[in-house]
Order: sequence, then C-alpha cells, then structure tokens
Amino acid sequence: MTPDVVVGYARSMEIKQMRDVIRGSVCALVVFGCMWALDVPSPAAQQRTGGAAIPTPAGVESSKLPDGTLMLTDARGMTLYTYLKDTPQQSNCNDGCAAQWPPVVATGVPPSDAWTVVTRTDGSKQWAYRGKPLYGWIKDARPGDLTGEGVANAW
Repeated sequence: MTPDVVVGYARSMEIKQMRDVIRGSVCALVVFGCMWALDVPSPAAQQRTGGAAIPTPAGVESSKLPDGTLMLTDARGMTLYTYLKDTPQQSNCNDGCAAQWPPVVATGVPPSDAWTVVTRTDGSKQWAYRGKPLYGWIKDARPGDLTGEGVANAW
C-alpha cells in the first residue's frame, strides 16, 4: 500500500467510527425520551434486574435494553405512550383523542404494585404503569416506531 492509500483507509475508518457514535447517541436520546414519558428512573438510578423479566399484564410486554433500560410495548411490539394531560389514575384522552391514541385495554389482575387499572369515562378499563395510563398511537406503522413521541408536546 502506498502512503496515500493508508491515509485514505485510516480516514474512512475514522468516519465510520464517528457515524457509529452519532447513531448510538441518537438511539440513546430516543430511549431517554421514552423513559421520561413513562417516568422510568434513569439508568443510573434504576435497579438492575440481572436479565429477569419485569411482570407485565396481558397485552403488554417489557424488555430491557442492553443498558438495563425498561421499554414497554404492546403484544405486537408497538410502542406505548403516556399523555401529559392525564392525572394520576385518570385518563383525559377520550372520544376523538382515544380514536387516535387507543387506550391499552386492561384485563385480569395487575401483576405487581407498579400496575393499576384505570376506569375510563366510558366504563372501559385501561392499564396504567406507575399511575400513568398507557396508549398506542395509530400512526406508528412498525414495531419500534416512535412517531407519537412529542406530538402536541403532550405525548
């Protein structure tokens, strides 16, 4: 290899490493936004479960990212959201709002103290995690989509 080829190769490797760092930073910001919305303690404050599954109710799944961060989805892997205008144990997303943000239907008994059932104005039951009712978002098309994050500065 000539010196020019070696320098060019080194530069391309530096650029690749910078792209990887940027991608990792963007992913971390997305995860942090979801954690904030669900009021999940920061990774430094979280208690690590050593890979043990978090108990979840029917229709809700949890997973741990490699750093131990909790992520909540529905059974299809679609992101779950909270609404900032909700009050503890009360949903304020009804009618047209609920058509866009379908409530996560509660069935059965809460699997742990972190889970509660909210009775909605129409009498239906909805899961709440740490007192915050959970919703899907009709514009998320694929598992892992986060298109509802930050909508109207309320989700």
